[in-house]
Amino acid sequence: MILALSILGLTLAMLFTGMVAANLMALRPPSPAGQGPLPAVSILIPARDEAGGIGAALDGALAQTGVTIEVVVLDDGSTDGTGAIVAARAATDPRLRLIEGAPLPKGWIGKTHACMQLGRAAAHPVLFFVDADVRLAPDAAARLVAEMEREGLDLLSGFPRQITLTPAEQVAIPQIFTTLLGYLPIPLSRTRPDPSLAAGCGQLLAVRRAAYDAAGGHAAFAARMHDGLNLPRNVRAAGRRTDLTDATHIAACRMYDTPAAIWEGFVKNATEGMATPRALPIWTVLLFGGHILPFLMLGVAFAAGAVAAAGLSALAVLLVYAARIAMARRLDQSWLSVLLHPVGVLVLLAIQWTALLRARRGGQANWRGRRYDLG
Repeated sequence: MILALSILGLTLAMLFTGMVAANLMALRPPSPAGQGPLPAVSILIPARDEAGGIGAALDGALAQTGVTIEVVVLDDGSTDGTGAIVAARAATDPRLRLIEGAPLPKGWIGKTHACMQLGRAAAHPVLFFVDADVRLAPDAAARLVAEMEREGLDLLSGFPRQITLTPAEQVAIPQIFTTLLGYLPIPLSRTRPDPSLAAGCGQLLAVRRAAYDAAGGHAAFAARMHDGLNLPRNVRAAGRRTDLTDATHIAACRMYDTPAAIWEGFVKNATEGMATPRALPIWTVLLFGGHILPFLMLGVAFAAGAVAAAGLSALAVLLVYAARIAMARRLDQSWLSVLLHPVGVLVLLAIQWTALLRARRGGQANWRGRRYDLG
């Protein structure tokens, strides 16, 4: 039994490491824009109680070079003066517009409803949805649009560099990339138009107006949280092309800053991804078996004097850490996140099972002062 479990752990660790290697080679940053003209871009920012950071978001958005832009901010019922900050800035820069969000209709998710309104208000042919906690580099929009032009893409998305300042963030946030780079076959997703292979990040997502409209925009998934999955999949279902890019060096984002925010932030999206009755048992085998089991079996095998099993488990541990080191170097992640990777995977699984069980009991997620049904 010890040897069999060690072999299982090694097999799953090899799967993870091989996929990470293939995906890191495939996930390229967008190349610098050339000299030719580019389609104009509407940078669209939904904002709800973002007074502490909206100024920095506007600084990055309005500093874009190499492409014609407008910046549209939707104030989604803020109570902290977010709208006033944007309005004052808009009075001095004609490229910036503030729109007041309509009341949230029944059956809609807050961000989804805000993005739908932003999409309707946009004036330019490329819609660039950016979360209010994202800080853009000056060439971000130009590089994304130039990449779309070169590759004939209708939607291009990428994960910004994730700013993680506390141990809780450093343990939990990088697990986004454990699942993305460890288990989504990016090379295959580029050769097959299957919507199930589409992925994106709602923090940073550029889409052509024609493709957005053909896919039904955000209205097509009004009650869904995960725009980073739903919009790319719908765009593909409409016969258009999507892709992922490495946005590490063109944008940065501090997603959540407290353990409670991390937990609730991930729980609210979980049932639209991993935390389903069919998917989560499979994910648990992949993640626990490939990332936790080798560490456990290494100790068990040493204690039992099972030399062969210990060697296999040690190799599995080395493979997992090699993959995590490669990810950390490429994505500018903290070394603490590498060292505590097994703890991060356990946290990820705990979040996913919490979301599934809460949904089965008819529970809700509480986010930005609103409550949403899970599942």
